[in-house]
Amino acid sequence: MLESIGNTALVTLRRVVPPNCATVAVKLEWQNPTGSMKDRMAVSAISRAEQDGRLRPGYTVVEYTGGSTGTSLALVCALKGYRIKVVSSTAFSREKLDHMAAYGAQLKLLHHERIDKQLFLDMIAAARELSEQPNTYWTDQLENRDMASGYEPVGDEIWDQTGGRVDAFVQMVGTSHSLRGVAMALKTHNPACKAVAVEPAESPVLSGGAPGVHDIEGVGIGYVPPLWDPALVDRVVPVSTQDAKKMARRLAREEGLFAGTSSGANVCAAIEIAKELGRGSTVVTLMIDSGLKYLSTDLYARPD
Repeated sequence: MLESIGNTALVTLRRVVPPNCATVAVKLEWQNPTGSMKDRMAVSAISRAEQDGRLRPGYTVVEYTGGSTGTSLALVCALKGYRIKVVSSTAFSREKLDHMAAYGAQLKLLHHERIDKQLFLDMIAAARELSEQPNTYWTDQLENRDMASGYEPVGDEIWDQTGGRVDAFVQMVGTSHSLRGVAMALKTHNPACKAVAVEPAESPVLSGGAPGVHDIEGVGIGYVPPLWDPALVDRVVPVSTQDAKKMARRLAREEGLFAGTSSGANVCAAIEIAKELGRGSTVVTLMIDSGLKYLSTDLYARPD
């Protein structure tokens, strides 16, 4: 199962991209076993902790998460025989919570109605408390440098799949690990390749704005992530929740790509960059996770 992670397909968008733009290609990270890119990070985080002794047989893994990270960690823990406790919230989709539990995660749910800075701070505090128990390893995703290395193969895959013709990589920021890992790999191949960060327009902290409430799950934590590296990033593009959801629905209906809200935001930002670069260039972004994780939310719920 672990060997099935990675080497996801890259496809070119045909209908949602306006004329006279750069080519926009999307990497289908929902092809990973749990339906998201986070499987790559989970393998890296657990394997490296095993190698240096932070995680040992019989230990319990702890993490706070909006869902996909916890699901990926729960998968890896199930395969490797570790117990896992996850702090999450009722603010996130029911599918994500059920998915984590299906792999054996023990959930501690905080009852919040909205995604904002306070929610993330409360989840971190609850995870820190759990991590103080004996024989526990807290992956602590915001502070864990092991996670970015899990995404470096994405950059190498993109380079190979485009034949070395990628001018910009666009990615939504949560912990910033995926943007960091992919950008480092691509810039190793070509230092001129642009790295573009995406954030919720309602909480544009990377752009120097104030934190706010948004509805793009798993990203936009309301403050600059501890391992954010502005030196790697050439541009920050804010995208509103409304525009992200609208694009996610268009991707399903016009491109046959069934993705979550953050993937919609990625494509919105990628199109903005594609307009600037023009024909002959290539912009790549990620389909971060599957739309199956959002069926109970207003992103895809059918009206009564």
